[in-house]
Amino acid sequence: HAIDNGDAEIADSGVIDVRHISGEDMAGVVPVSVEPLRIAAIPVRSGGKDRIALLINLAMFGVEIGAGVRSGSVSLLADSLDFFGDAANYGVSLFVLGLGVVMRARASLAKALTMGLFGVFILVVAIGNFVDGSVPHASTMGVVGVIALLANIGVAAMLYAYGEGDSNMRSVWLCSRNDALGNLAVMLAALGVFGTGAGWPDLIVATIMALLSISAAVQITRHALEELRSERMAVSDVERRA
Repeated sequence: HAIDNGDAEIADSGVIDVRHISGEDMAGVVPVSVEPLRIAAIPVRSGGKDRIALLINLAMFGVEIGAGVRSGSVSLLADSLDFFGDAANYGVSLFVLGLGVVMRARASLAKALTMGLFGVFILVVAIGNFVDGSVPHASTMGVVGVIALLANIGVAAMLYAYGEGDSNMRSVWLCSRNDALGNLAVMLAALGVFGTGAGWPDLIVATIMALLSISAAVQITRHALEELRSERMAVSDVERRA
């Protein structure tokens, strides 16, 4: 149970939630950094399960990149972005979440930059394949697409079994749903390549997924920059009140 101490709340874990501390409470206090004060009651899932999820997503990221290069499938390369994004999220929850707003925002910026550059790379490869008229191996696309779908279902089931609260479960299933849609899109592209003997189904799916990745990178960047601006304003406000 939280202990009410004025406007501040102290949880059983000993972490202080300073979101409700008034200016009067902070008068005369000059912290070296407000970073420790910004860490407040953040829900964390089981570290062991997050590590397993991280390893699965990293493994599938590598599998889809390798399979995409060997089969000539751009949609497999694009689908690997989902696994990279999920791996980055689990990595942040394991290694960065407790370090404060600034570090989390910088980690998000690094993730967004990587996703954006990789999305642009996918578009360049797709254009090159269109010009060359290359046709990917449909069987490889289908098999890897099924494996990726099973991996996402397995991670979702594992995290759902541990999930606490509707918001956590909803988050797991929303992410898993989006990943599964990407896997199904690759499988449909494989059917299209197999049925037409042409590479355009693969290119269409890859282009859509790459554009979505670039759009997500832009949104993540905006959110991270807003967090950094808010943090700078919070620091300035504390210093002015000191």
